[in-house]
Amino acid sequence: MGIIKVLIVDDSAVVRQTFKALLESDPEITVIGTASDPYIAVQKIQKEKPDVITLDIEMPRMDGLTFLKKIMSQAPMPVVVISNQTSQGADVALKALEMGAIDVMSKPDLSSESAIHESRISLTDKVRSAYYAKHFPGRSVKKELSTEKSKEAGSSDATPKSFSFSPHGCIAIGASTGGTEAIRTFLQRLPAQMPPILIVQHMPEKFTSSFAQRLDQLCALKVKEAEDGETVVCNTVYVAPGGLHMIIKNQHGKAVIKIYKDELVNRHRPSVNVLFHSVAELKGKNAVGVILTGMGDDGAEGMLAMHQKGAYTIAQDEASSVVYGMPYKAVLAGGVSKVLPLDEIADEVCVRIQDTK
Repeated sequence: MGIIKVLIVDDSAVVRQTFKALLESDPEITVIGTASDPYIAVQKIQKEKPDVITLDIEMPRMDGLTFLKKIMSQAPMPVVVISNQTSQGADVALKALEMGAIDVMSKPDLSSESAIHESRISLTDKVRSAYYAKHFPGRSVKKELSTEKSKEAGSSDATPKSFSFSPHGCIAIGASTGGTEAIRTFLQRLPAQMPPILIVQHMPEKFTSSFAQRLDQLCALKVKEAEDGETVVCNTVYVAPGGLHMIIKNQHGKAVIKIYKDELVNRHRPSVNVLFHSVAELKGKNAVGVILTGMGDDGAEGMLAMHQKGAYTIAQDEASSVVYGMPYKAVLAGGVSKVLPLDEIADEVCVRIQDTK
């Protein structure tokens, strides 16, 4: 690959300098310019023609969402959104993803050396993912969230089936770049009665709570951010909190969630591998594993472990993936039972979790 050219758009001089240093620690990335507001950014875009933009959401003169909308309508290009670690910041960042941004990350704590180190890993990975992302201009403007449905009504494209499933079943899902929209698409096609669903989506701390709340409004199933020590129950989707690993374990004969902070695994926390390995051990052949769009190889080893324990495993296909990295690595590892387009995965999962006894 060639050198990835990045434009940093942020009103903070300190953040611009920090991000430049973090990005250029990677020999495959160069910062071709910085801009303190969108008006300056427009000039830099026209002159320098960057491959990827990192965009602060909160800026003077023109807010980041307005600028993002202009970019996507006039000169679409991969954008990584940078947002504050607040509930409001998370809500705005999710809106940016719906509008076509490739990924989102939170501003680092510049007073913490460990936080800066992890931010370097996250920022370089997200910029690389954005560079490789496909069909980014059209990911967004799909449906406005004003089309929210009531839980009683059910989704118009939900799988129209009622069936029995094993009370011991479990569905584990992993995703990264492009995963917020892929997960929404998958969950909206599911009926209101399902085994417990556990999700690791690579997202920053604070953002997963807003993500879960948004999904809860859109899906027939209950969706929530997972909590340490809670027992998993049917008809509920558990999203791993950003910045923390999630596993399930046996406690007094019940499957219980454990949330904890530890080292990055496969450059991520939460890690898909961490979840998948725990599901393999606890649920074995009663589980279904799904790996969706994303950069890197997180989840490949865990999916192989699930497959070896008898679980049925599904990978999203290349054509429907924003980045065909994680699913491809899972296929190469030999842990995938079937490769499917995104819009067929929910139906397949429903078939596989049916109780045939």
